[in-house]
Amino acid sequence: AFRVTPQPGVPPEEAGAAVAAESSTGTWTTVWTDGLTSLDRYKGRCYHIEPVAGEENQYIAYVAYPLDLFEEGSVTNMFTSIVGNVFGFKALRALRL
Repeated sequence: AFRVTPQPGVPPEEAGAAVAAESSTGTWTTVWTDGLTSLDRYKGRCYHIEPVAGEENQYIAYVAYPLDLFEEGSVTNMFTSIVGNVFGFKALRALRL
């Protein structure tokens, strides 16, 4: 789950979807082999968003990832895949893992 604070004017659903994309396949570069791989199979999905009690414009975004996105037994791979460069995403004012 991520604690997100969207930028003004960005709906929480859009911020949650953006976190899911950016922390999975959103930063993948298009190459010729894309015809061989379905990105839909590997993308993260924000399946629930709830407001943080007592905090204005803060939400908990729950994101699910397909197991095939990660190398088996590699915590480092999982961490870098999920965290990646999502923390620099401009649609968010603040983000916590």
